[in-house]
Amino acid sequence: MTVDVAPSSVKRRKGLSDDAGRGRVSIGSKIALLIGAFAFLFPFYYMIIGSLQEEPDSSPTGAFPNPGNLTLDNYTEINSAISLGRSLVNSGIFTGGVMICTTVFGLLAGYALARLHFRGRGSTFALVLLVQVVPFQLLIIPLYVLIVRNYGLADSYLGMILPFAINTSAVFIFRQFFLQLPPAMFEAARIDGASELQILFRIAVPLCKPALISVVLLSFTGPWNEFLWPFLVTKDADMQPLAVSLANYISTVSSAAANPFGTILAGACVLAAPAVALYIAFQSRFNSTDIDSATKG
Repeated sequence: MTVDVAPSSVKRRKGLSDDAGRGRVSIGSKIALLIGAFAFLFPFYYMIIGSLQEEPDSSPTGAFPNPGNLTLDNYTEINSAISLGRSLVNSGIFTGGVMICTTVFGLLAGYALARLHFRGRGSTFALVLLVQVVPFQLLIIPLYVLIVRNYGLADSYLGMILPFAINTSAVFIFRQFFLQLPPAMFEAARIDGASELQILFRIAVPLCKPALISVVLLSFTGPWNEFLWPFLVTKDADMQPLAVSLANYISTVSSAAANPFGTILAGACVLAAPAVALYIAFQSRFNSTDIDSATKG
């Protein structure tokens, strides 16, 4: 009596070939990701190297400079020209105020549009979406007249913050996240006598950390790199954020610097550093929250 073992052998060979195929796909994906990461990071690398060069070298060989040509003098020069510390403080106050207002108002509006039932809720959300397609540049003139001439908020932090206090993108993000939360949580809290604000801050907010982080990053990068509006409302150099101070330096006195190329790149590095650090710090926090566990007894 003989036993036919061919099918099992065929299956083993097929399994080995499938594993090898998956291995080749995995290696190919890693190579593609490495190439993409290099292409993405190279401009940042070149910006840092350019900011450290004593003598500018814009040729391809400048990406691999002579160590003897590296110095921190460009950072010293840009600091003496525009006072980096003061400009960073202005950017921090401007950006921090926008982040707080955007987060608080976005939470309240997003929760109301997601979980409260009132007349006109659908029309209000449609209006929120409509506002997103209106370019900010169209609103600059009426905003300038309102804030600078009517309210007299020129050269003030409040004048810079007010136009960005409410971000419709943040409202949309919070609304979509709150809609995913189990309705049973909210009903149980209402039965226990909790108010809507208690439900929001004690139940909903602890579960929406991914949405909070997304809104924080969104509301940070916009005002931190904003140039046009702060440029219009701030004429005092001591009130200007770093983006405006750096642009003024480029357009006025950069040509008189010993190394304009390196000095401008030094300012760009200082401007980009907080945003890059924030993304690195929070990249591991983009995890889904187990919201279903909140409804299990």
